[in-house]
Amino acid sequence: MTEIQDTQLPEGDVTVRVAYSTLNYKDGLAITGRSPVVRTFPMVPGIDLAGTVETSSHPRYKAATRCC
Repeated sequence: MTEIQDTQLPEGDVTVRVAYSTLNYKDGLAITGRSPVVRTFPMVPGIDLAGTVETSSHPRYKAATRCC
């Protein structure tokens, strides 16, 4: 496990300050290497999250709102 910089993340519309996150089944497979789930690295697991939107260019998610 390692920290990465924002510049290393893929482009996206929404930045969320994550309060809680979990690992789902596919994350577990990717981390253990038992399945070819990950195609590029670095891999950031934990798509299941809850937090507060910091920035967004998507009309559905406004900055400073709790989400996910």
